[in-house]
Amino acid sequence: MKIAVYAFDGVTMFHLAVPQMVFGEVTRQGLAPWATVLFSDRPGSIRTEEGYSLGRVGGVDVTADADIVIVPSWIPDGREPRPGLRRTLLAAHERGATIVGLCLGATAIADIGLLDGRTAVTHWHAAEALREKHRRITVDADVLYLDHGDVMTSAGTAAGIDACLHIVRTRLGAEAANTVARSLVVAPHREGGQAQYIERPVSPQTTADPIGQATTWALQNLDADLSIERLAAVAHLSRRTFVRAFRDRMGSTPAAWVRSRRLDEARLLLENSNLSIDQIAAACGFGNPVTLRQNFASAIGSTPSSYRRRFDTTT
Repeated sequence: MKIAVYAFDGVTMFHLAVPQMVFGEVTRQGLAPWATVLFSDRPGSIRTEEGYSLGRVGGVDVTADADIVIVPSWIPDGREPRPGLRRTLLAAHERGATIVGLCLGATAIADIGLLDGRTAVTHWHAAEALREKHRRITVDADVLYLDHGDVMTSAGTAAGIDACLHIVRTRLGAEAANTVARSLVVAPHREGGQAQYIERPVSPQTTADPIGQATTWALQNLDADLSIERLAAVAHLSRRTFVRAFRDRMGSTPAAWVRSRRLDEARLLLENSNLSIDQIAAACGFGNPVTLRQNFASAIGSTPSSYRRRFDTTT
């Protein structure tokens, strides 16, 4: 797969590096032969915000066979894309490439009309400006990324990592995304919106971390009763105190966190085991295959059986 990343004068090195690091790790780990290239309005060099000059940047022609085209950020003054870039992105979308706007890059995607009638996210400080400029777009500033299949946007800065890991997950499966995340020492999936910077907890080292105790126990007992009352008891906190502390620590409700972890486990079992759908539903705490299918379809947009056919590693 080929990913083309738009480079422009004034782009920060971090924004430019995120997709290259995540997708480059796919190849380095031997998961798939993915290639990431930089392109700009014309071939040559660009100058980053930090003052570095990057040479050997391709022209728009390198996007002709790209499977994904990414605008990793955008010019702070919010100017609209040049006609050449507009044509390039629209042409790529027309032939079936996925168009991705990371952070402020969502504003460029909005300006060319690919987000009309859809929901989008961008950096929180640009959310209101995007909402005012594009009335046909529903701006959701409370999520880390939004994937419509053909078009994707992400929240600010580090959320670009979450979005790129999501792309790895949808193309190669949960195990591949986890492998890349472990290598980069980042969380494979973060809870909460872009204001949250909390990753999945590690095993607690002391008894002074009640939320860490509860989440670690939950991860080891996904098939058990993981009600708020049960988790609060594990944490030795009252229900009210536990819910408040959990939100502060994890950036989501206990129920949403448990559902996401159960879905993570279901995906891994669908990819790497020969267990039946009924057995996976029980092992992950969904109780029955109907509940598993409902949650799976809502969160992932696929049935468990379809997901298994796509990502099964046991055959």
